[in-house]
Amino acid sequence: MPRLAPLRPREVELILVKNGFIVNVSKSSHKQYFNPKTQAHTTVPFHSRDLAPGTLRSIVRQSQLSIDLFRR
Repeated sequence: MPRLAPLRPREVELILVKNGFIVNVSKSSHKQYFNPKTQAHTTVPFHSRDLAPGTLRSIVRQSQLSIDLFRR
C-alpha cells in the first residue's frame, strides 16, 4: 500500500461522509461510521493530533474506499 500523508480526524470524517458513511455510534473520543450501501463499518479516533499511518491505513481498509481518496 502506498504511503499516506498524515490526516486530521475531521478530514477523514469529511471523506467518509462524502462517500455515503453515516455516524452509527459516537462514544467519548471515537466515532463509528456505517455505509448502508456497502455494509462497511469503520471507527475514527477523534484526538487532537494527526492519525497515525497504521490507523489511517486500517480506516481505508475497513471503509472499502480507494486509497486515492485519502491522499492530499
